[in-house]
Amino acid sequence: MKKDSFYLPDGMIYLDGNSLGPMPLAAANRVQHTVVGEWKELLITGWNKAGWYHQPRVLGDRLAPLVGAKEGSVVIGDTLSIKVFQALAAALQLRPERNVILSDSGNFPTDLYIAEGLIKSFDRDHKLNLQLKVVEPEAVADHLDDSVAVMMLTQVDYRTGRLHDMAALTRKAQDNGAIALWDLAHSAGALPVHLADCNAEFAVGCTYKYLNAGPGAPAFIYVRPDIADTAEPALSGWMGHSEPFAFDRHYQAAPAIERMRIGTPPVLQMAALDAALDVWDDVSINDVRNKSIELSECFIKEVEKRCPQLTLYSPRDASQRGSQVSFTFDEGYAVIQALIAEGVVGDFRAPNVLRFGFTPLYLDIDDVVRAAEILGKIMTKQSWDQPAFKQRAAVT
Repeated sequence: MKKDSFYLPDGMIYLDGNSLGPMPLAAANRVQHTVVGEWKELLITGWNKAGWYHQPRVLGDRLAPLVGAKEGSVVIGDTLSIKVFQALAAALQLRPERNVILSDSGNFPTDLYIAEGLIKSFDRDHKLNLQLKVVEPEAVADHLDDSVAVMMLTQVDYRTGRLHDMAALTRKAQDNGAIALWDLAHSAGALPVHLADCNAEFAVGCTYKYLNAGPGAPAFIYVRPDIADTAEPALSGWMGHSEPFAFDRHYQAAPAIERMRIGTPPVLQMAALDAALDVWDDVSINDVRNKSIELSECFIKEVEKRCPQLTLYSPRDASQRGSQVSFTFDEGYAVIQALIAEGVVGDFRAPNVLRFGFTPLYLDIDDVVRAAEILGKIMTKQSWDQPAFKQRAAVT
């Protein structure tokens, strides 16, 4: 689709865009311009003259169509963990009479860590009796009752790729009086998301995976417009103040989504995100989804033909998974390292998951077939069975 818009090292087949997207060719020049043409020349005046101050909202509006959100309902900034905290804290305050945060065992651990930490901070004397309830992904709907304040889910399971039915679960949560909070880290830029149509109250996501904005790229937060003026930001930073440059001693939240800004936005990372979003100007997310299914179906077929030692861990039905495919194998880490040594980049998730992302912007069928062939050779020859491939690095 857009392979010539990205930089990939010669000979590399990159199946890890679900962890970190490759660099758009335009990103380096855009960041260079921001450094040399703006920061160097404009210094502090760049906040006005180069528009840095307004970029979190401008980029939020550019990203909004990719998650089915309306203009003015998304803002960029901070890390995904911080945005999870913001959204969850605001959601809990909208349901003060309830005490359960409902999530599932397929949620990304940081979301659960944030919930645990927030409970400790908000409920130190246990008067609120806040609880985090974690159930199996298939059981979420059965546990939505009148005790649940917030249903907090990641739409696509980071290990298996299992895809939650956002519309159905949001409806079920709201029918039971709960708030719906969705983490779109593995959805945004991978498949169509319909936040406004689903009526979800909150959503968060990152921009360094399928949106290709680079390591450490800022996260985003969505708040449904009808509650945006009542959602209380627990992290009340000066950029979320209604008049930040009045330097009032007391916090007064800005209107609507602007109140979900916190501190100084990362200008250089926003420049990379701006360049990355250019790629989407003439790309249909529906086309991306259809192509990613074609690629992943091909990969499953080719791998199962060549690698009987591997067990499919993702849902077999393409409509039930995101844009990734996972297999299990006891020595999965070593297999991934052997693959990387052969120029095929996937990743590993403990305890035994080999994970592969399918991003049609820069992958095609030839890449997928070749990757499966190389994986098959590694499994047949057991070339993964070397000490060097079993030595765990800090990042897996």
